[in-house]
Amino acid sequence: MIIPNGILLIDKPSGYTSFDVIAVLRGLLHEKRLGHTGTLDPMATGVLPVLIGKATGASDILPIDEKTYRADFVLGKSTDTQDITGTALLESDKPVSEAEILGKLPEFRGTISQLPPMYSAVSVGGKRLYELARQGVSVERTPREITIYNLTLEAYNEADRTGTLLVSCSKGTYIRTLINDLGDSLGVGGCMTALRRISAHGFGIDDCIPFEELRASENALEIATERIIPTDKLFGCYGELGLSEAQTRMYKNGVKLDAKRVRGAQEGETFRIYGDCGFLGLCRVTNGEIRIVKNFW
Repeated sequence: MIIPNGILLIDKPSGYTSFDVIAVLRGLLHEKRLGHTGTLDPMATGVLPVLIGKATGASDILPIDEKTYRADFVLGKSTDTQDITGTALLESDKPVSEAEILGKLPEFRGTISQLPPMYSAVSVGGKRLYELARQGVSVERTPREITIYNLTLEAYNEADRTGTLLVSCSKGTYIRTLINDLGDSLGVGGCMTALRRISAHGFGIDDCIPFEELRASENALEIATERIIPTDKLFGCYGELGLSEAQTRMYKNGVKLDAKRVRGAQEGETFRIYGDCGFLGLCRVTNGEIRIVKNFW
């Protein structure tokens, strides 16, 4: 059995890197062409969309980048990794009320600037920041612009200063950095104690198969094949165009089709395009012509 191209949604457990999950799946699925749409730290759990086969080409053109997390935190403690696994850098016994936290949250909503943490996979000078951090080296980093679409305090215990945040954000957002910065703004420091991604790119946790369940199954390939989501579901926000058999043949040969001859084609728009053989990929109408953006046949 050969697994089809598409997306397999995995509920990643704590203790695994995203690469660990991919490495195991390569063996279970007998497929080398695997990728994912966004790294989860080892302590994090939740939605990890795994791209299979030709779907790996979608990783850098995903139109929906919003992800949602449920993050636990504790105030009064800052660490070098910005989560509970790190070495303590600062501790404070100053009390913090729920009202004080709620008063600070608006500062972190919308488009904001965030400095990537040293313990991250960002590359500087050809080296990953986490590699430098493990050597005790700290380097200058460039702040990145991110978007926090929603930031809600779901729970907070004033006695032990622990709580839970619900965060919807753009790609490139570090939730532990968000918590660290929130703690700093409150004057006490803060660090993340747990993280669960509950949605990514329009897919939710209920759509996922638990990684350990799949790994333990004797029929992992069959189970995974049944759960594959077609690649075009990643691009559901785009309209679609249909080609005739002759147009399909021309399109696959690289011919720029006349947009007037394809129903629904609109200048300047990106579309999912389908031929007599199914989903072909993404195209864009430019100067009256239908041009290939990405092939998936």
